[in-house]
Amino acid sequence: MLSADISAAVSEAHRREWAFVLAATVRVTRDIDVAEECVQDAYARALTVWAREGVPARPGGWLTTVARNRALDLLRRDATRRRALPLLIVEDRADDIAERAVAAGDPRIADDRLRLICTCCHPALAPQAQVALTLRLVCGLSTAEVARAFLVSEATMAARITRAKKKIATARISYRVPAPAELPERISAVLAVVHLLFTTGHTAPCGAELARRELTDRAIDLARMLRGLVPDFAEVSGLLALLLLTESRRDARLDADGAMVALADQDRANWDRELIVEGLALVRDSLRDPGKYALQAAIAAVHAEAADHDVTDWRQIVGLYDELAKVWPSPVVSLNRAVALGYAEGPAPALAALDSLTEHPQLLAYEYLPAARAHFLAQLGHADQARAAYDEAILLAGNDIERAFLARKRDDL
Repeated sequence: MLSADISAAVSEAHRREWAFVLAATVRVTRDIDVAEECVQDAYARALTVWAREGVPARPGGWLTTVARNRALDLLRRDATRRRALPLLIVEDRADDIAERAVAAGDPRIADDRLRLICTCCHPALAPQAQVALTLRLVCGLSTAEVARAFLVSEATMAARITRAKKKIATARISYRVPAPAELPERISAVLAVVHLLFTTGHTAPCGAELARRELTDRAIDLARMLRGLVPDFAEVSGLLALLLLTESRRDARLDADGAMVALADQDRANWDRELIVEGLALVRDSLRDPGKYALQAAIAAVHAEAADHDVTDWRQIVGLYDELAKVWPSPVVSLNRAVALGYAEGPAPALAALDSLTEHPQLLAYEYLPAARAHFLAQLGHADQARAAYDEAILLAGNDIERAFLARKRDDL
C-alpha cells in the first residue's frame, strides 16, 4: 500500500482505538507510563508492518495484541525491580463491576475504557488535571497538543500531567470501575469533565478563534464512548444530546467575513440537520430521568425545532430553566432564565432579573451578564447605560471575536 494510505490508516486507528488499546494495556502493566510507551511502540510498528502486510481487519485488536505483548516482555524483564516499587495503579478486583460483567458476558462493559476514564476523572484529582489526563490518556493527544488546547506551555502541561499521575500513585487510586453505589457520582464527575472540554472548545476563553473544533470533536467522541459503555445512565444521553444540538449550529456562528453572528440572526438552513435529528432522539431518551444535562438539552431542542428565532417557544424555555434551577441551582442558570424571560415577556422583567444578579460573586467577571443587561437596556431606550454595560462586557471578554461582536453592538447604539 502507498505510504500515505498507511499513515491515514494509522491516524484513523489512533483516533478511534487509542483509548481501547491503552486501557487494555494498563490493565496488564498497572503502570500508565509503561502502558503509554508500549502503545506508542505498537502504533510505530504498525507503520512498517501494515505497509508490508496490509491493514488488518481489526486494527484495534492488532494494536492491542502488539502493545500487550510488548508490555508482557517488559514485565518479565523487569519483574524483580517492580516487586520492590509501588505500582502507579493498583488493580482492585474485589468490588469491580467490570470484572463481574466480563465474567458474566455482560455487553454493557465490553472493554477497559470505562476503567481508564474513571481513573482520569477520579475526584482526588483537581478538575484541570482531570481534563488534561483525559485528553492525554483517553483521547491520545500529545502533551504539546494538550498544552496548545489550554494555551499553556508544553513544560507547564507536562508538569501538570506528571503531578496528576503521581497523585494517582500516592493516593493508591485503583484501576477499576467503581462499585454500583459509587458509579453515578463518578459518572457525574466524568460528564463534568467532558462538558468542560466541550465548552472550552465551543467558545474559546481567549485568543483569535471563536471555537476550537478539535476540542468539541474530542468531547463529542468521549460522550459517544460513554453512552456505549454505560447506556443505562440517562444523563449520559442528555450530555451527548446537549453537545450535538449545540454543535449543530457551528457553521452558522460566523459570517463570511469571520464575524460572530448572534443566535437570533443565524441562518438556520446552515444548522446541521443530522446532528439535530440525532440530538432530539437522545433528548427523548434522557428525559426519562431528567438531570441538568437532559434539561439543558431540552432547552437546546426547543431552539432546534423552531423555524426561526421569533417563533421560538420562549415560555417553554423559561419553564425548563425553572426545572433546571431545581436540580442545578446556579447563578448562570438564573442569568440564562432572565434572558429567556426577556424574549417571553419583554425587556423590563428581564432587566429586573439581571440587576438582581449583578452583585453575585460568581458573576462579577462573567461578561455575559453585562452583555445581556446592555441588550435589554438598549431595547428600553437607555442608550448611555447600554453603552456603559457593553464597555464592561468588552473589558471582561477574553475571546477576540466575541469582543469585536460586543464592540459592534455598542457602536450600533
